[in-house]
Amino acid sequence: MNTSQSTTTHSPKKTQGGYLFLPKPFARGAFLKWLRRTHAWLGLWGAMLGLLFGVSGILLNHRDILKIPAVKISQHELQLPLPEPHPSDPKALAAWLGQTLNIDIKHAKIRLEPAKQIIWNNTDFLQPPLWQITVRNPKRMLQADYWQGNAFVSVKQGEGNIFALLTNLHKGSGMGIGWILLADTLAGSLIVLSLTGTLLWTGLHGRRIVAVGLVLACLSLGLFFTWQAIGE
Repeated sequence: MNTSQSTTTHSPKKTQGGYLFLPKPFARGAFLKWLRRTHAWLGLWGAMLGLLFGVSGILLNHRDILKIPAVKISQHELQLPLPEPHPSDPKALAAWLGQTLNIDIKHAKIRLEPAKQIIWNNTDFLQPPLWQITVRNPKRMLQADYWQGNAFVSVKQGEGNIFALLTNLHKGSGMGIGWILLADTLAGSLIVLSLTGTLLWTGLHGRRIVAVGLVLACLSLGLFFTWQAIGE
């Protein structure tokens, strides 16, 4: 006698999946996909500004040792007779220089050094006040020195080549707040790229996350002890 045996198959229960040590909202493959897209777009933005900062950074690194003779600045000096009556204060002098030399003095830096007693050749005398006006942009520089009481003002002017322009852009010399904030976006992109790149390497799996945590903890301790040793 044949007996028919009916076998019932049970479909496996669906699991929630996810990754170790991560809260449920982030324990999904969609989070990894978002990380990849964020990493890629920030990498593109970083590459655009990174080319500029990379070339200028090499030039800056070789200013003292292994000098690269690329940055060149041509300088010349002149003395300008002051109009009558003489400018009454540094701001008036800056305005007159702007009109005479046809330069924008809106972001000029003005420094006033008061009169002081000095000794020269064993003689004690009073040095007059010094007005110093500096105007700088990434390609050009102007510095005017006026000793109060003189009938002229001494002006130093300098103009750099394309490599001087790149290094000044790197340092932010003579740039406005807009460029500084733009450069900050590159710095922020590099920070986010390092974080997203590390997370992508871990694959959001427990062992690799633990390994990254241990490495970061060791580096933090090393920096802390180094800082303490330097401070002592």
